[in-house]
Amino acid sequence: MDPQPIAEPDTGRGDWWLPSQRPAEEDLDRTFEYSRAPVHEAAPEPRPAPEPRPAPEPRRSVANDAISGSTVVLPYLGSSVARKTRPLRVWMLSLPVDFVAFALPAVHFQQHWKSIVAAAALTVALFAAGGLYGARRHLSFLDDLPTLIGRMLVAGAMVSIVVAIRHESAENLSSYLRVVAVSAVLVLIGRAFNYISVRLARRRRWVEHSAIILGGGPVAIELARLLRRYPQYGLRFAGFVDVETTAHELKESTPLIGRFDDLDEIARMVDCDVIVIADIDLPESRLLPVVRSSETAQYDLWMVPRLREFSSGSSSPDHIGAIPVVRVRRPTITGLKWFVKRASDVVLSGVALLLLSPILLVTALAVRLEGGKGIFFKQQRIGQFGKPFDLIKFRSMRPVNEAESQTNWNIAHDKRVGPVGKFIRRTSLDELPQLWNIMRGDMTIVGPRPERPYFVDQFSAEHPDYAMRHRAPVGLTGLAQVSGLRGDTPISDRARFDNYYIENWSIWLDVKVVLRTVAEVFRGGGR
Repeated sequence: MDPQPIAEPDTGRGDWWLPSQRPAEEDLDRTFEYSRAPVHEAAPEPRPAPEPRPAPEPRRSVANDAISGSTVVLPYLGSSVARKTRPLRVWMLSLPVDFVAFALPAVHFQQHWKSIVAAAALTVALFAAGGLYGARRHLSFLDDLPTLIGRMLVAGAMVSIVVAIRHESAENLSSYLRVVAVSAVLVLIGRAFNYISVRLARRRRWVEHSAIILGGGPVAIELARLLRRYPQYGLRFAGFVDVETTAHELKESTPLIGRFDDLDEIARMVDCDVIVIADIDLPESRLLPVVRSSETAQYDLWMVPRLREFSSGSSSPDHIGAIPVVRVRRPTITGLKWFVKRASDVVLSGVALLLLSPILLVTALAVRLEGGKGIFFKQQRIGQFGKPFDLIKFRSMRPVNEAESQTNWNIAHDKRVGPVGKFIRRTSLDELPQLWNIMRGDMTIVGPRPERPYFVDQFSAEHPDYAMRHRAPVGLTGLAQVSGLRGDTPISDRARFDNYYIENWSIWLDVKVVLRTVAEVFRGGGR
């Protein structure tokens, strides 16, 4: 059922009264009697004038919003169609249309079909890297036009280099570039059609997602009003969630459907899809754990940035009305991303084990000659989601017992460490057997370094952000380690770097960490 406004403006199809301005019943009856009376009959005797009534207090509504400056925003039920289309996202339409539009000329110009299909795939990849398939509230073809053209030019130019090298014909290259120009025009037409279709589906409420707003101040109230009035943003306002210290006494700040501490339960109750952080009166120390928690990972999280009057310089800004909003990046190393990361781990670790086998053999012999039997050293560590596993290293010294192994923090200056042990620790050669842990799936190449259970419990109690490191797979090397945080360095700094890596993960970030790790090894920057 479509929501009905409290009052509608005059549309020229009749008189619409506000509820508080509706005429009294006796006045309607009197009007009806006058309309039935013949013209030639004398008018009835006048009745005594009724006592004066106080002027009705105007109600805040969409009709008088321009005067009052606000509106009472009420939630409404979701449409039956939107419940069926709830899993749909904009990229599910945009990505295939972009690819098909770019590759379509290959049907006619068959001599270039390979290069056109390659350019189409590269274009889609560049669009994805530029955020053109990300969740968007405001869809504007003109806003995205410079980015679309620029990335298509890059894709076309990269493929044209290969075409020129292979064919060495100016005529062939010229023909290919003409086809690319046609493909680019088709992509732009397809994009415009996409945005028109999505906005239409949102306005008709064929596609919409339930949204909760955190806060109760002017920004939150204005956001709720905009979502209620403009359905083209694709969000259905479900209510406010706030802290106990904020009073929701104004009509505009209702309904308050719950408190911040019960956010997850409330979100499930209203079938929430999107959470918008507005002007909630909450310190960052309380807000961050909720943002990073696994309970809220299933919801899209948006926020209104502070100092929003100043532009962020983003190439693809987003906004609701005139209020800028930013989608909060979530640590989502799952699905296709996890498949890519895991596949690269298996391939790279397998190749590394093969290529480094001579070094592994020499290191094993040196450890055996210095320390006797027991080349490898197994130690229990905590992996992703707190799952323990046995980490494998080359032995650099022999501990007194298992308790010492689990609780001794640093052995860099231990006299029991011989020359071979010091060398393999300084060059990080003692870490190479962990490539087998990567092959088994206990670890990944790049991720937060795993720690022993004793220290995990200790650090988690002292630093609240430390336990959040276990959201991602632990790694052979990590951003904290290549940033100089090894050995006796602040745990809070390590946790901060590890959480930054998780929340900003990308394939390129992994590549950068690996390259910096190689540089550290050759520099001898180990422990």
